[in-house]
Amino acid sequence: MSDDLLLETRGAVGVVTLNRPKALNALNLGMCRTLHPALDAWAADPAIQAVVIRGAGGRAFCAGGDVRAVALSVGDASADEKGRVSREFFRAEYALNHRIHHFGKPYVSLVDGVCMGGGLGLSMHGTHRVVTEKLILAMPETALGLFPDVGGGWFLPRFPGESGTYLGLTGARCNAADAMWLGYGTHNVESARLDSVLEALVSAPWGSGAASSVVDAVLAGFHADAGTSPLSVQHAAIDRCFAAERVDDIQQALEVEGTPWAQETWGTLLRMCPTSLKVTLRQLRMGRTRDYDEMANVEYRLSQTMTARPDFREGIRSVLVDKDNKPHWKPTTLAEVTDEVVETLFAPLPGDGWTLPARG
Repeated sequence: MSDDLLLETRGAVGVVTLNRPKALNALNLGMCRTLHPALDAWAADPAIQAVVIRGAGGRAFCAGGDVRAVALSVGDASADEKGRVSREFFRAEYALNHRIHHFGKPYVSLVDGVCMGGGLGLSMHGTHRVVTEKLILAMPETALGLFPDVGGGWFLPRFPGESGTYLGLTGARCNAADAMWLGYGTHNVESARLDSVLEALVSAPWGSGAASSVVDAVLAGFHADAGTSPLSVQHAAIDRCFAAERVDDIQQALEVEGTPWAQETWGTLLRMCPTSLKVTLRQLRMGRTRDYDEMANVEYRLSQTMTARPDFREGIRSVLVDKDNKPHWKPTTLAEVTDEVVETLFAPLPGDGWTLPARG
């Protein structure tokens, strides 16, 4: 166990604490490699009834996978080394998400503060997600030259209407009310009461019924109404504008909509990586009809092709290193990103037959 990830058993509950508060608990390779076998052990242990995962520091649950470290490590590396670093990180992260998705016991995420990208991978695939008034939820990958990974191709299309398309393309931020409306959040609880939630789960009457029913009863006792979701107020316009099969047609729909929201939304899309936008829309449309395991393998393939492109390092530089938010994308416009280019990014990887482990 590393200091970045704290594991403990409290009664019948396995407790995971993401412990990189200065990095907003960003998920690194070592944390993936530590948490996965712990979940394997807890899944097989009849004494463990549930798992609770939380973030340290009070500012974030998890700000995402540590793609900054991936990008910096490959910046001056050889082609072989670049591929190795990206393969190791994304294989470990996707295998961990898969373990959570098929965990088989209640898995409760206490999502307090920032939760982006890889943070959704750690939480969305579990059974319960407790959100708070401090929540900032987003999938910001199109600003990084990437795509909504960690299962985003599966869960975003299952949000109401075209809200997942909107969130995946724009990286828009959501609050607790939005999270509850989307179905990401299962319960809304005041941040100050999260320690009490954990204590109540630890002391719960686990022998009184199915573990999932026990968790439901405990969390129901803390749940409070989150209020009206700003995202839900815009849902009709989102559905009108983001139903198209091409990003160019989404642009036209936003122009026709003509409202300040539509103008602001198109301005946001103009700042995103053009290749990422087209790849993301194809990914999300594909994910409508494919199950999680299928999409996870598609996304792993994309993780390798997209991190090999210069746009990935440029996005990381612009957003996370220099923080000037002035990326220089190549290609620079949507028109330059052809269907053929997009197809090559989804193509099978030569000599790489990796697939997700068996369910269990």
